Amino acid sequence: MGYVRLMAATKKPAATAARWRRRSVRTVAAALLGSLLVLPTVAALAADSAVVFMYHRFGDGRYPSTNITLEQFDAHLQEIASGDYKVLPLDEIVAAFRRKETLPERTIALSVDDAFLSVYREAWPRLRRAGIPFTLFIATEAIDKERKDYMTWGQVREMVAAGVDIGSQTESHPHLPEVTDKRLRDEFVNSNQAFQRELGFVPRLLAYPFGEFGVREQQAAEAAGFEAAFGQHSGVAHANANLYALPRFALNERFGSLERFRLAGNALPLRVFDVTPADTVLRSGNPPAFGFTVDAGTGGLNRLACFASNQDGPARIERLGDRRIEVRLDQAFGRGRGRINCTMPGRDKRWRWFGVQFYIPSGG
Repeated sequence: MGYVRLMAATKKPAATAARWRRRSVRTVAAALLGSLLVLPTVAALAADSAVVFMYHRFGDGRYPSTNITLEQFDAHLQEIASGDYKVLPLDEIVAAFRRKETLPERTIALSVDDAFLSVYREAWPRLRRAGIPFTLFIATEAIDKERKDYMTWGQVREMVAAGVDIGSQTESHPHLPEVTDKRLRDEFVNSNQAFQRELGFVPRLLAYPFGEFGVREQQAAEAAGFEAAFGQHSGVAHANANLYALPRFALNERFGSLERFRLAGNALPLRVFDVTPADTVLRSGNPPAFGFTVDAGTGGLNRLACFASNQDGPARIERLGDRRIEVRLDQAFGRGRGRINCTMPGRDKRWRWFGVQFYIPSGG
């Protein structure tokens, strides 16, 4: 079911050092335990991928598109407790990707965006009782300005002291592809200053507001010092993926059933490369000439299906050679966000999944 994270970030250097000592002890202990459990089946239990879930509000029916009901969330937690999942902190998954280390089979992570008050009142008590780690992505301006329905910095510090990981979601949570280069840099600089002032550290992980990003936003995130960045497109994160374009499965009232949680939680990566177009911000070329090449180790491509948010039913697929897939869309995406999801049956009745979210800016 996962474990409670023992790290607690504070403003004191000694506390930070102790945090890393605890992590080192835990890592060494895990390595020693692993060395005692080397059995013929271990290889089958290792993976280099993880499913990341994303939530926003909890039990706040005013906003169904970003809310999960408490009944749905309780069912998710019960599924985690009773299933074969391994819940790990998001930053440890990213570290494993960077080091090309294996992860337990069916590794998942939970993340929450926006620091709404319902996170503190409803989600955190449940997660704390269950011993499940999670990452809270924060846009700092809403807390600085004490906006209604948002947490306070004091509440955030309380969560950090208890081991909750904090990520950044910029300062003002804008549509990043619409802002100037200077504004983009300022969003990261200003939010990092707020984190340093209020929490004593700067987050290493970023969640793009609304999941909207392109090549420019990825480059800015890396230049700002983030180690990885996440969108809101469906798919399974893995070690060979672009660390500044990692997917997450969004859960809300409509797409938060236990069946969907199980489907996503057991998903496998559809490993692709040479994805076109390279930039997911479509300033021209709409609909996009979308295509990708599937890794040579993936079979069953005759069962691949792709679905676009701007059309009903599966999209038309053209297969070029053994591995190249071209997805033909019948109509352009409207302004804002557009999605394509490609899935196919995998081993053990688990689905392989690859998704992309495009952004069509004003005038695009």
